[in-house]
Amino acid sequence: MYKLLSIQIAQARRVQINGRSVMTAIHKLPVSGRISAEPMGLIGDDQADPTVHGGLDKAVYAYPGEHYPFWREARAHAGVTRIDDALPFGSVGENLSLQGLLETDVWVGDVLRFPHCALRVTQPRQPCFKFNAVMGYNGAARAMAQNGCCGFYLAVDQPGHLTAGESFELLPGPKQLRISEMFRFKAVRHLV
Repeated sequence: MYKLLSIQIAQARRVQINGRSVMTAIHKLPVSGRISAEPMGLIGDDQADPTVHGGLDKAVYAYPGEHYPFWREARAHAGVTRIDDALPFGSVGENLSLQGLLETDVWVGDVLRFPHCALRVTQPRQPCFKFNAVMGYNGAARAMAQNGCCGFYLAVDQPGHLTAGESFELLPGPKQLRISEMFRFKAVRHLV
């Protein structure tokens, strides 16, 4: 069974990263109750750089909750935190924290059918320097690329609303390209 564990949104804000002042909305915080999903994303959520985030094909970012133990361990190994320190949902910048659906199970074109809306899988997330900053160490983007724990972007095919805790079903798309395969191809090109 697939489940929506948590929903997160953020307003864009200016932060200092590597001595530069940059706008970002990567610091997502959990919200409760019904959250509207519209064609350009979740109501109340910003995308600071629309050249790489947001738009119709990247309206919502989903991430498997199963990857959180990996990130706690990676951050502890990098000396950022201890292994048992909390890492709340939204820490990797995702809007939706999911249970039961990994990148290897998802194909471009699959649809996540929630009780009151439908979201279509479009592409994997590509990590950037902002991801390194929010994780607290410079190797985070590389670790995401090497481990394939990227999550995926969703288009809002049927606007409506979402509520944390609700289940959803996965409606298969054309099964031509898995998210994990697309990410591996893009990550190898990016790291070269």
